[in-house]
Amino acid sequence: MNDLDGLTPEVLNKINHNRERVIDSIGKNMDLYGITLSVGHLYGYMYFSEKPVTLDDLSQKTGMSKTSMSTGVRTLMDLKMIDKVWGKGSRKDLYEAAPDWHQNFCDYFSIKWRKAVESNMAVLAKALGEIGEMRTLYGDDEQVVRVLDHDERKITEALHYYKWLSKFIEAMESGKIFELIPKER
Repeated sequence: MNDLDGLTPEVLNKINHNRERVIDSIGKNMDLYGITLSVGHLYGYMYFSEKPVTLDDLSQKTGMSKTSMSTGVRTLMDLKMIDKVWGKGSRKDLYEAAPDWHQNFCDYFSIKWRKAVESNMAVLAKALGEIGEMRTLYGDDEQVVRVLDHDERKITEALHYYKWLSKFIEAMESGKIFELIPKER
C-alpha cells in the first residue's frame, strides 16, 4: 500500500497535477544543465515515487520507449542522480532517485568540470612544451621571444584558473563546500 491508495479521485487528480508541475519544472531546470527534458522528467518521476521503480513502471508513467528510457536511466546513473537498488522478490532492475539535490548538483558538475579541467590542462601543458621548443629554435629573435613571453603568461594564467577549479571540484566532491555554504534545512 502506498500513500495515494484510498484517496478520492478529486484529491488524487490535484496531487498528480501538482506533482506534474514540479516534475516539468525539474525537467526544465535539468535542461539548463545540458540534460534533456525527458531525462529530467524521468528523474522527477523517480523523485516523487514512494518506492523504487522498474523500467516498465517508468515507461508506463512517461510514455517513453524502453530504449529512450534505458538511455535516460543510464545517464542518470552515470551522473549519480539515481541508484539501482535491490528489491526482495523482484527479478527486474529497480531504481530510485538520490534525494539530496545538493549532492546531485555537486556530483553533476564535478563529473562535467573534471573532464573539462583534465582536457584543458593537457592542452595547456602541451602548448607550454611547444613554447619551450620554439624558445630553443628562435631564442635569438627578440620579437618571437616577446610573443612567446606573452603567450606563456596567458597560458600560465589559464593554468592557475584550472588549478583553482580543481580545488573547487575537490571541495564539492569531499563535501567541504557545505562548510563554506551550508545546505538549507
